Amino acid sequence: MSPPRTAHPYIPSSAPETQEAMLDKLGIASTDELFTSIPERLRVAGELALPPALPSETELRRYFSETLAGNTSTAEHLSFLGGGCWGHAVPAVCDEIAGRGEFTSAFQGLGGASTSGSYQALFEYQSLMSELVGLDVTPLPAYDWAWAASTGLLMAARATRRGRVLVADTAGGERRRQIAARMPSRIELEWVAHDPGSGAVDLADLEARVEGAAAFYVETPSYLGYLEPELDAIREITREAGCLLIMGVDPTSLGLVRDPGDVGADMACGDLQPLGHHQMYGGNAAGFLSLRFDDTLLGELPNIYLVAVPTVRAGEHDYFWGNFESTSYATRGASDDVIGCGSTMAGITAATYLSLMGSTGMAELGEALGTRVSYLADRLGSLVGVDTARLSGAPFKELVVDFSGTGRSPAAVNAGLLERGIFGGIPLEEDFPSLPGCALFSVTEQHTSGDIDRLADALKEVLA
Repeated sequence: MSPPRTAHPYIPSSAPETQEAMLDKLGIASTDELFTSIPERLRVAGELALPPALPSETELRRYFSETLAGNTSTAEHLSFLGGGCWGHAVPAVCDEIAGRGEFTSAFQGLGGASTSGSYQALFEYQSLMSELVGLDVTPLPAYDWAWAASTGLLMAARATRRGRVLVADTAGGERRRQIAARMPSRIELEWVAHDPGSGAVDLADLEARVEGAAAFYVETPSYLGYLEPELDAIREITREAGCLLIMGVDPTSLGLVRDPGDVGADMACGDLQPLGHHQMYGGNAAGFLSLRFDDTLLGELPNIYLVAVPTVRAGEHDYFWGNFESTSYATRGASDDVIGCGSTMAGITAATYLSLMGSTGMAELGEALGTRVSYLADRLGSLVGVDTARLSGAPFKELVVDFSGTGRSPAAVNAGLLERGIFGGIPLEEDFPSLPGCALFSVTEQHTSGDIDRLADALKEVLA
């Protein structure tokens, strides 16, 4: 493969003279020699079937603008989509901070001066998240919620030297698949059933499985939107069996309900998306993981966390990596985990959001979400054939709506709503076979009573 004869504006070091100098320095004739360790049978023969390059920024911008114009966003339609990515309000200052060049251009590496501002902002993120969840240590953000949850399970298996972990089956289907994919063959994964009437954890099934398990992972609210009513019983069952408790939480609920530390959880995790990030498909996903202060657990923590250290000037602090030798960044190929700096910006945005909201703001947010989901249940439950009490648990901001009595599938209902400028709920049967005909509808503080009335009126037309 010969070096390209022209430089591509979006490929570093693609200028022909630069590539030729690099090849000469390496003492090779072409880039093909860099891949001799890869067997021929694993290489693509010939050129890739790619369209011609777009050499100018103007052409590239036009191409993507025309492509993206085919989408209809949740800003254009009234949306009741959630399921892990919600349309919460984003204060303008969050976008302002997230766009600061000092943060977006500073590599989160071992350097000092160029990253000190980011380090301090991320230290504040760690402190604010630890206070929110009631636990002692919060490292830098993980890739997403599922990654954080599976990291906690792997930590528990190593810390307890047990080869089996438990996960409540009311976690989201995608999250369950991601967790299962990350468990190595030496760790057995079992699903703990839920009560089909309430959506809560089946305590009898948990008791039957907990002996010898390293950890139990449970979400509250669950993917189905319901708060777990028996957290104290779950903590007691797991504690007696020497099983660590990992709680998955929606951070917007923690101004209203008990935090994981108050429950006695060993670890907590969740998604940072509700904390100052816009609802979008990809791009701003990040998860958090927090844990109680315990030498054994800290020794198994693969994530980087920042510590404040005094300087030679009294009253001043600098920030640096703690427990570096135990992190996946340091151990690399010998580690069970992989980390990177791609999600750290989400932590700075989350810290901005939490510092603006404060404890009072988070409590008001939780109350607003509870009020809206109650109104949603009342309005939709008044429609003929629609059941909003399919599960008897207490919903937080998402609600299982059963359309079985209408004779319409959730897909058909959503098609009718889309014609009226509304995104409906997420069909549940594929990931939750026990809920045929059901969909998950989500509300946030941005929904008004008028929005919910509009949904109810549109559903009445669709179901007529």
